[in-house]
Amino acid sequence: MANLDLNNVDGMYFDVLREIGNIGAGNAATSLAQLLNTKVDISVPKIDLLEFSQVGEAMGGEELLVAGIYLRIEGDLNGSIMFLMAEKSAHDLVSRLMGGMPPENEDSFSEMEMSALKEIGNIITGAYLNSLSTLTNMKIIPSIPDLCVDMAGALLSVPAIEFGEMGDKMLMIETTFTDFSTIDGYFVLVPDLPSYGKMLSALGM
Repeated sequence: MANLDLNNVDGMYFDVLREIGNIGAGNAATSLAQLLNTKVDISVPKIDLLEFSQVGEAMGGEELLVAGIYLRIEGDLNGSIMFLMAEKSAHDLVSRLMGGMPPENEDSFSEMEMSALKEIGNIITGAYLNSLSTLTNMKIIPSIPDLCVDMAGALLSVPAIEFGEMGDKMLMIETTFTDFSTIDGYFVLVPDLPSYGKMLSALGM
């Protein structure tokens, strides 16, 4: 597994990656429902293993304004995870969390809104990482989350620069969360190349 080539991932490997995405997104939806105190449905996650340069376009364009939560992960797996959503979706989600209060400014987030958004992202990514840890029986230690609102291409350049030397693939999991509104969320998991091998080995591949 040390020689795993991400350019030639076959159907069986992809099925395992898809299962990771399904369970992670399901747990994230449960956490979001508890946070908002309402039922949250999710679509069947769409899983893609993409080159860094393709991820921004897959989200709707590198110039799309998004809110992104970024965490480094260490332990048995090393790399990073991001949860990204369009700026409008982020405003809608924060408004729901704050009891339906309209955004103070459609073009930016107040300090209180940024704090709420970071908490939402932290809970969602934490649920995803917990499910990944349980599924693989591996220890995963997340860093303190960073929150940024910028163009998708700019945010995605962070893991691309940090981990580009180890591989040029990101695992992107696109999930639609629906309660009274619809939120398109994107998990971007970037393990280093040895961690892909460890992860698949732990799942019996």
